[in-house]
This record gives sequence, C-alpha cells and structure tokens, in this order.
Amino acid sequence: MLRLLSTEEYEVGARITGYSARTLFILVLGAIGFLLLGFIIGWFAHPNRVSNPTQVPQNMRQAFWDEMKAENIKQYLHNFTRLPHLAGTEENFLLAKQIQAQWKEYGLDKVELAHYDILLSYPNATNPNYISIIDEHGNELFNTSLYEPAPPGYENVTDVVPPYNAYSAPGTPEGELVYVNYARTEDFHFLERVLNISVQEKIVIARYGKIFRGNKVKNAERVGAKGIILYSDPADYCAPGVEPYPDGWNLPGGGAQRGNVLNLNGAGDPLTPGYPAKEYTYRSDVKDGVGLPKIPVHPIGYHDAEILLRNMGGATAPNSTWKGSLNVSYNIGPGYSGSQVTQRIRMHIQTYNEIRRVYNVIGTIRGAVEPDRYVILGGHRDSWVFGGIDPQSGAAVVNEIVRSAGKLQMQGWRPRRTLIFASWDAEEFGLLGSTEWAEENVKILEKRAVAYINADSSVEGNYTLRIDCTPLMYHLVYHLTKEIASPDDGFEGKSLYESWYEKDNWTEYKDSPRINKLGSGNDFEVFFQRLGIASGRARYTKNRKEGRYSGYPVYHSVYETSEIVDKFYDPLYKNHLAVAKVRGGLVFELADSVVLPYDARDYADAIKNYATIVYSMAQKNEPQMLDYNVSFEPLFSAVENFTNTATLFHVRLKDLDVSNPIAVRSANDQLMYLERAFIDPLGLPGRKFYRHIIFAPSSHNKYAGESFPGIYDALFDIENMVDQPAAWNEVKKQISIAAFTVQAAAQTLEDSS
Repeated sequence: MLRLLSTEEYEVGARITGYSARTLFILVLGAIGFLLLGFIIGWFAHPNRVSNPTQVPQNMRQAFWDEMKAENIKQYLHNFTRLPHLAGTEENFLLAKQIQAQWKEYGLDKVELAHYDILLSYPNATNPNYISIIDEHGNELFNTSLYEPAPPGYENVTDVVPPYNAYSAPGTPEGELVYVNYARTEDFHFLERVLNISVQEKIVIARYGKIFRGNKVKNAERVGAKGIILYSDPADYCAPGVEPYPDGWNLPGGGAQRGNVLNLNGAGDPLTPGYPAKEYTYRSDVKDGVGLPKIPVHPIGYHDAEILLRNMGGATAPNSTWKGSLNVSYNIGPGYSGSQVTQRIRMHIQTYNEIRRVYNVIGTIRGAVEPDRYVILGGHRDSWVFGGIDPQSGAAVVNEIVRSAGKLQMQGWRPRRTLIFASWDAEEFGLLGSTEWAEENVKILEKRAVAYINADSSVEGNYTLRIDCTPLMYHLVYHLTKEIASPDDGFEGKSLYESWYEKDNWTEYKDSPRINKLGSGNDFEVFFQRLGIASGRARYTKNRKEGRYSGYPVYHSVYETSEIVDKFYDPLYKNHLAVAKVRGGLVFELADSVVLPYDARDYADAIKNYATIVYSMAQKNEPQMLDYNVSFEPLFSAVENFTNTATLFHVRLKDLDVSNPIAVRSANDQLMYLERAFIDPLGLPGRKFYRHIIFAPSSHNKYAGESFPGIYDALFDIENMVDQPAAWNEVKKQISIAAFTVQAAAQTLEDSS
C-alpha cells in the first residue's frame, strides 16, 4: 500500500542523497506517477485481464467472432478442393506444407509437421477392380464401371482414385449372389433363422446406410460369405424430387462411395496398435494386422447394382424395409432365375496395402497463465477425391479460426491456456493421423488436455445445427448459441439457439435443443473414447425427421466439389460462418475462461437418463431378469450419489475465490479430470481401446454412439438370441462395472479440502 513520506523523512533522505528536500519530493512524486502509469497500462493491456474474473471478456470473444468472414471460408474451400488430396500422396503432403506456411503467416507461435509411417491401401492402377456377371463357362457377360463419370469442369484432373474400399482383401472369388439388405446383424439373422437362407460360400450384395461399412464387411465375413459388394441405393442416397448432380445434389447413378472397411475399434495403425507408427516402432506382419478384412469388398453405383440385382431368384424381399428404389424386385436369391439361372458373380479385386508416410500439421499459441493446459481444435485434411464437403468444408473453417486467433494474438491478446490447432492426415483410412499423434503424446495429453473440439465437415445439410458432445459441454454450447445470430431464413434477428430449438428440440429429455452422443467415425475418437478428454463437434445438418437418406447423397464420391457447396448447400457460406463461431467460441471459452465452463450437473442428468434407457431395454425381458437375478439398483444408487455430489460441487464453485490461483487450479482440475474418471483402463469387452464406460460406438455400428455400452451390447446379444445365460451374466458384470465407475467419478468431485 502506498504511503506519503513525512517532512522529517524527506529531510533525512535529502541528507543521505545530497538532494534538497524539494528536489527529492519531486523525484518521488515522479516515480510514483510512473508506477501508477505502468500499473494502468499493464492492467488494460494484460492479455488475460477480465472485468468479471469468472468470465471471458465479452468484447474479446466478440472481436474473435467479428474477425471471421464467410468469404474467407469460401476461398479456403475453393483452394483446398482444386485437386484430390488422398492420404499418402504428394498432393496431400504439399497441402500440408501450404497450411503450415499459412498458419505461420497468421502468427502462431509454432507450426510443425508430425509424420507417421502407417499402413495405407490403394487400388492397382494397372489391374483395376470390377465385378462381373459370368456364364457357366466363365465368360464375362457384364462388367461394372471402372470409374465414375467426371463432374463438369473436372474432366482433365488427374490422380482421381477410382471407387474402391480401402483394405479390401485381394481376390477373384466366384459364387451365387445373395441380397442381404443393409448387412446388419439383424439382417443376417433374419436370412438364417426366418428364411433359412445361408450365405456360406456366396457373394453378397448390400446397400450402404444404417451402419458403418466396416461392420457390414465383418458381418458378412462372420457368416461365411466369399465377398461383399456395396452400393448406394436411391432410397438411401437420393432425396425425392431432387435432380442428380450437377443439376441437383443427389448422387448420379454412376457415383460410388469410397471408404475404408477396417474394424479397428480404436486401435490406430493396423500394424502398431496402441503405439505411434514411428521409425523405431515394432510392426506386426500384415497378416496379423488389426481389423483387416479377409474377404474382397467393392463399391459400385446404383446403375450397375440394378443390373446385378435385376434377375435375382429365390425368396422375395420380406417387407418394405428390405426394398430400395431401384426398378427390381429385390429378390434375395441365392443366384439368378429363369434363363439366367446358370449365371454367377465374379469379383476382380487387386487392392493392395502399403506403408506410406503421412503428415499432421500442428500449430500452437502458447497460453499466458496456464501454458501446461491444452485446448485442441482439429480436423482432417485428406480426402478421397476433392472433398468439397468431407473434409474441406471443415478444413476451411479451421483455417479461418486459426487466422482470427492469430490476428488477435498479433494485436496483443494471448489465451490463458495453450491452444493447439491440428490438420490431421489419413482420417479416411481409419482416423490414423489423429490416433498416431495422440499415441505419441499420450502421457502429456492425459495430464494436460482440457478439451478436444472436432472440425470435420461443416455442412452435411442446410436445415439446422447439429451438436455431438460430452454432457460437460451442454451448458457452454447453449450459452454460446444464444449469442450467435441464426443464419436460417425466417429467423432474422433471432439467435442460433432459437432456430435450433424450434427445428430440433429434445422435449423427451429436457426443454432445450437436441445434443447427440459421441460415437466414432471421426478424429475425436482417440481423445474421447480412449483418453477421456472432454470432446465435442458441431456442423450444419439435414432435417433429422424428414431426411431419410443417409448422410448426404454424394458422400465420398467424385461429385463432392466446391460447386456443389456453392450451388446447393451454402451459397452465401453463412452456415459455415455460424459453425465457425460455434467451434471457435468453444475453443475460445475453454482456453480463456478463468474457471472452466463445464457443468457436472448436466452429466448427472444425462447419466440418469441413460441408466433409465438401458433399464427399460432390459425390462423387455423381465422374466429372464428375475430368473438370472439381474438388478440395476447398484447403478441407480451410484447415479444418485453422483447427482448429489455434482450438485454440491457447483454450490461450492459459486464461492470459489478466483483471486486464489491454487483454488482455481484445484477446481479446474476436478472439472478437467471428470471425463477421465469414466475411463476403464481395461476397456470394453473385446474392444480394449474403447475405454469410456458411459459412451462408446455401438459394437454393431461404429457411427452410432451408445450409452452404457457394456450393458447395451450384452442386451443386444440377448435380443438377437445369443447364448442367454452367458449374455445375462455379462449384463450383471457390466452393471457392476458401470456402478463402480459412476461412484468413483462422484468421488473426484468431492470437497478435497
């Protein structure tokens, strides 16, 4: 505290220094003035100064948002989609170098390339893949297309990889054809147990949709099929009343969906599961690689599929859920009928696997107060062809967020915590770039990562916002969307929250917009499912209630161009900008708030809801529950304890002394590590890299998120007539694991003083 000197003190000072008392008085006043001026300048210029110490300054976040421009996002997307950027190719490496240079120019503290040598998969350029109908002598009567017809303006672009399924086993199997609907577990059960149709030693054809393509292949392999053909049925990939591209946004008949068919279950590179694929790493033989299919797989367009299905014999499709929109009967087979009865199918698949180097771009803005706490924003860069939607609509948004953050930094702002930006490679080959980076940095991430925000496709429709995230982020998401203007027509002057709520609310659970569970199929997987780092993602999507077609029609085809985005998905790029503000707002708040904006009470509500759902699922078999002495009481008791502890934690948080850095750090650590508390180091049964007890991808569909997945999977087996005593025993075991985990998580929120 400042104190004025007395006259006697001035005179003593004058005698010691040799200055007169008057001169000394002037010097002291000048020094005090300089100190006060420095304090004032420091106060206003300090990069983390807050008027309300529990909140990010509103004007700074607004400046961050205002700097983002829709036109910039459009320019980035056009630039990123001029050429194909398949992982493991020179084009994708050059794009990595370009993004690295841009991020350095934007002012980031550090931008590096992180490389890994991973197993990738490509079609043989000199011996292309195709499917044949053959006669009894082996003569080829019909061959499927080798390429998709090029979209207008792209006829002269080279290095367009033809449609293929990465990691397919090579081979030329021959056999009768069997139509298996979506190739789900329940579809094969229906064939075998109701229709008494075996696919053993047959080639099956399945339509894309409903479940991850790798699960389709695994299911076909398990029941003895020799090969599987995948196609996009118009019922699933063509919206009614919409023209095929380029006149509309539907998939043309010659279009086919590329994609990997691995069943990694979170393992990363198939040859180095659990460890980074670096120069020093031990690699398994390819024959022992994780998740590699053992049968040939190939995707075709629906024009070719119609020819393969046209003369099918055997049983008719059992009901409307087995019928698509092609002009065929959807007979199941096996084989053909009438004069075509002797015809069979031959697959020509020469896809090969090869270790190649891939590159992540990792950019950093160092935190001013807590540099050892990381908030990560990441999205992938590699694409099957041009990637107009997946991933470049997301990569363009990441670039604009980085540019905006970099500009603020060059103007004097610096986040409280460290920001890490990532452009992942080889996502399309099984989330490999992000998983390898997380494996290499696992010890640091476990101790320091606050959150991961995913940034793949920014648009997959233009109807409303879609959020998938941990319940810890619900409150933050709702808070931010109330401050972002809605881009939707008819909602001028209203918030994004309001349009989102009106179009997709969640009245069966809570009075707010719907938020989805995190499953898999994107780069958040390793962070959330394996490491327990709070994660979320945002994008614009189609109408969930009306959009019966899967994903978006041109998904993973050559028709994912910048033009389809410009013409049909987001001509003004206003939806992209809204998504940029949501993603950017999340990382900004998580990096700069004094107290982490997480709410454990939302987690408690979610867990209670999920426990009720799996209990209701079990009650469908209530007599067996009694026979096997299955009780959910321990789980509900743990949920109640967690709820009470979370409530008390937030009561204490209101009285937190934010001027005490130790107290703030302690409270933030409890919030940061809560997600980690739901991680079981032993993993889920048969899926050791999926370790989150509350959330995991469905074991029957990688894309779908399930709650209490251990319990859910056991109940799924019961519903599908798997060994009943063993399945009910597994239910009991998984209930006990879930109850323990929820109770242990509650303990992490208790008062540690």
